[in-house]
Amino acid sequence: MPTKKSSARKYSPAASKQVETEMREMKEGKLKSGNSNKKVTNPKQAIAIGLSEARRAGAKVPPPPKKAAKKSSSRKATTKGAASKKSAKS
Repeated sequence: MPTKKSSARKYSPAASKQVETEMREMKEGKLKSGNSNKKVTNPKQAIAIGLSEARRAGAKVPPPPKKAAKKSSSRKATTKGAASKKSAKS
């Protein structure tokens, strides 16, 4: 029987506190985003800002997820295939 892996905290209490602060600011309408200085209304964006600031402060936070590469080549292939089928019917 496999032993249960002990669960360590992914986020430090300091990071949780930072996210909590950013969420409160968002709800009060005081949270602004980056260089554009626009008001943040999306809770997910408020969480992302809180985690980012916690990272800068040195709190224990996992690195941000890697962005996936765009699959533009497969999209072009499907549009070309659809165009050729349309011309074949005519």
